[in-house]
Amino acid sequence: MIRRFLDALYLISGWLSGISLVAIFLLMMFLSIGREINFNIPSGDDFASWALVGMAFFGLAHTFKRGEMIRVGLLIERLHGRSRQVAELVSLTVASAFIGYFTWQTGRLAHDSWRFDDMSTGVVSVPLWIPQLAMVIGLGILLIALLDELIIVARGGRPTYQPEPPKSVEELVERVAQGGGV
Repeated sequence: MIRRFLDALYLISGWLSGISLVAIFLLMMFLSIGREINFNIPSGDDFASWALVGMAFFGLAHTFKRGEMIRVGLLIERLHGRSRQVAELVSLTVASAFIGYFTWQTGRLAHDSWRFDDMSTGVVSVPLWIPQLAMVIGLGILLIALLDELIIVARGGRPTYQPEPPKSVEELVERVAQGGGV
């Protein structure tokens, strides 16, 4: 049951990232077309940049769990068995600590913005804690994903971000052709 909840959480986070990308596209199109017909969206650039923050941070956990986040595995990929598991555990622990700290600090930033009633300086005045919340939520979901992987690897399981090895040459060629990892 918890597995289904977590997988749904990562999927929803990915969807929120995609919705943010569509919002950026629509805002940029309306702003571009609006310039030609003397129609302006007040603070449109601000809203597009906040949607960019949402796209980036909401997409982190989904990208990580699907194994599509850029990883530098020069050392880990050469290890096997117990030594690889230990290296994965150390990597996930360090990443969890950094992301936990980052989440905490962005949460403090959003809380301070709410506490001091910080407002955006654009034409449309928006409380800054609202767009900052996308960072906090996105990082929080990434932290959950990292801890989820840490538990999986600690129990001896294969990390979900690590693709299964190709079963045939054709599958290997197909993965490379699609630009995916091997």
